[in-house]
Amino acid sequence: MNRVKIPSELKKMNEIFSSHGFEAYLVGGAVRDMLLGKPASDWDVTTNAKPEDVMRIFHKVIPTGIAHGTVTVHFMKKEIEVTTYRTEAGYSDGRHPDSVSFAATLEDDLSRRDFTMNAIAASLFDGAIVDPFDGRGDIKKKLIRTVGKPHDRFLEDGLRPIRALRFSSQLDFVIEKDTYSAIFEESVQEKIHSISVERFRDEFCKVLQSAVPSVGLRRMEETKVLAYFIPELTAGRGVIQRDSRDFHEFDVLDHNLYACDGAPRENLIVRIAALFHDVGKTYMRTVEKKEIDGQVFELIHFHGHETKSAEIAREALVRLKFSNAQIDQICHLIKHHMFFFEPNWSDAAVRRFVVRVGLENIDNLFLLRYADIYGMHRVPVVANSETVRNLNELRDRIVRVEAEKSARSLKDLAVNGKDLMALGIPAGKQIGRILNELFQCVLDDPAMNEREKLLTVAKNIAGRS
Repeated sequence: MNRVKIPSELKKMNEIFSSHGFEAYLVGGAVRDMLLGKPASDWDVTTNAKPEDVMRIFHKVIPTGIAHGTVTVHFMKKEIEVTTYRTEAGYSDGRHPDSVSFAATLEDDLSRRDFTMNAIAASLFDGAIVDPFDGRGDIKKKLIRTVGKPHDRFLEDGLRPIRALRFSSQLDFVIEKDTYSAIFEESVQEKIHSISVERFRDEFCKVLQSAVPSVGLRRMEETKVLAYFIPELTAGRGVIQRDSRDFHEFDVLDHNLYACDGAPRENLIVRIAALFHDVGKTYMRTVEKKEIDGQVFELIHFHGHETKSAEIAREALVRLKFSNAQIDQICHLIKHHMFFFEPNWSDAAVRRFVVRVGLENIDNLFLLRYADIYGMHRVPVVANSETVRNLNELRDRIVRVEAEKSARSLKDLAVNGKDLMALGIPAGKQIGRILNELFQCVLDDPAMNEREKLLTVAKNIAGRS
């Protein structure tokens, strides 16, 4: 393919560049994705126009990275990053070039880029491809290869090795032998360790959102990247789960990786919860010898691992600077993932389950259960299986009890602390204790959530105290 189809917005942008005597090219991931037949929504443009020229010829321009020759042009309802052809020298901080010089040619600009598949440009005029490093050939081979020597490219920016791992997972590409070997070099490892946790986290999330995240995560493990940034996960390597009951086929780490595969690709919260849901097993493993029919079996247990897993996941996710809302959601799912519904549950038991888990978390908790089961043997849950029937029955029961409009929290009670104090009950811990007892009473029987009924019960409770 010697040309790609240039979107109409970019053709209009090129008319403005051209009318002022400048050339412009689409570069980077957008061109790569076009060559792969994928939609390209993020557009990066490079040009021989300097930043001040771009700011002069376009109406709305934001100097987002003007020190490095980059501005963001708001054009035809799009935000398009425009960077002047440039070369770079020195990366003493492992991320930013010590100096940036505007380059004379497009080829000079492409030579500074990380991988050959990202060092391809397409003319905004007619879509003609400029490919000085045979990126198209590597795309056809599904190969990730650095522009120039891998050692040099990786020492310029410690994120580049992680980007290679991420691309291999996202695109299902192989990393070229010398490029992959360079990641293991001590100096490159040190450069990787110098990057910020936020930059790692962003790449990590992109791996998790790939079709089969375990591929990229296993490569992160092999290259020691995972052990450095998330040692809580790699601690599960070699922690055996399988016993005579054959619940699990894999060790703790592989089970977590495959559970992550089994979670919905578009649901990052559930994927992260699946990845961390059993990290606590490493610390909660016990072995019980049990005689069955004259034979002694070793049974492996992980009692309480869900609580430990939630604690460990929280520590890791805080360190990786996920948002508090994300962390709370993920850890809540992990803490409650070991629920076991039985059809003989009373309606009160179902209501207590909903209160404990939160109605807003039910769907994600069920998805986590399916992911957990997938991770046991890498076999998807089959429609109409016992697991699906069980969860569907629980869902139906939840719908039924929710239709009763029962109280879900203390604030839903027909009485409050002021009502109890009006009865002569003194303010303090006793008020809270009585309200909690009233709440349990309403969970048992929603019809009790009436003011006079609850005040009568409150008087009786206070009289016992």
